[in-house]
Amino acid sequence: MKAVGYRNSLPISEAQSLIDVELPDPVPQARDLLVEVKAISVNPVDTKVRMRAAPEPGGIKVLGWDAAGVVKAVGSSVTLFKPGDEVFYAGSIMRAGTNSELHLVDERIVGPKPRSLSFTQAAALPLTSITAWELLFDRLGLIRGDTQRKGALLIIGGAGGVGSMMIQLLRKLTGLTVIATASRPESRDWVLMLGAHHAVDHSKPLAAEVRALGIQNVEYVASLTNSEQHLAQVAELIAPQGRYGIIDDPKAFDVTLLKRKSVSLHWELMFTRAVFETADMIEQHRLLTKVAEMVDAGDIRTTLSQEFGRINAANLKRAHALIESGRSTGKVVLSGF
Repeated sequence: MKAVGYRNSLPISEAQSLIDVELPDPVPQARDLLVEVKAISVNPVDTKVRMRAAPEPGGIKVLGWDAAGVVKAVGSSVTLFKPGDEVFYAGSIMRAGTNSELHLVDERIVGPKPRSLSFTQAAALPLTSITAWELLFDRLGLIRGDTQRKGALLIIGGAGGVGSMMIQLLRKLTGLTVIATASRPESRDWVLMLGAHHAVDHSKPLAAEVRALGIQNVEYVASLTNSEQHLAQVAELIAPQGRYGIIDDPKAFDVTLLKRKSVSLHWELMFTRAVFETADMIEQHRLLTKVAEMVDAGDIRTTLSQEFGRINAANLKRAHALIESGRSTGKVVLSGF
């Protein structure tokens, strides 16, 4: 099968940072689906793993976690899907990635592709949908469907893939006031188009930016990028006994700033259930099924913003470079081999 991978961790500007390769076709075992990949999207985790995780000597590492495709074969214990089913999912960081013609994934973290979307549109959704959903409802403790509870939630980095899904889920499934940060005119327009009540500039002091809206404190904060940079402002702005969720990798993070207000800190990594095969691993299948239903009902939309052509090394290099620039909005998707 065709795939895109790398032999050494290199800056994306290097010729060998990503290369086109041929690999053996994988064989499904137990609860595996063998998926014919139709489209993939690129996430910040792709760029981070490329720079941090070198393959075994002489080996090839294949990146990619978002995918939409068609089930080609199933393992002996599969009960949720059958060959021919159209699916979308975000895979496991412990297994080979989706930048390949064929891919193995555990059925418990796979959802049925939204019927109303193309494979390209659907590939933009899984990883960011799972991350946003788990952070809101599993970590921060919001109650799905409770539109009567009031208050405000600040999303730091609202125009990225996770923020784009979080805005939509919050608007449809909660009654909270949604404040999203965006520092450029195009990202500001993006978050407001998706439904944020307010957009504020994270290049300025956040507490003053939010209070200028007439909102003194926020009960919830979802920090999706540069968390160490914004920690002091969050500590000032968040309400006593507030809840603070993060998804990135701060190099330094002084949690003592949160003590005086008894703020709880919640970390979200959407790969946790798959990595540890937790007893509730199937919850990702269920939430992706719900997301597909919401898309088909017109309640949320794809966050696809740019198509970069076919799945090959040259196009994936372009996508990695854009993600690393920090200037992307929504999701970048590649389709077909």
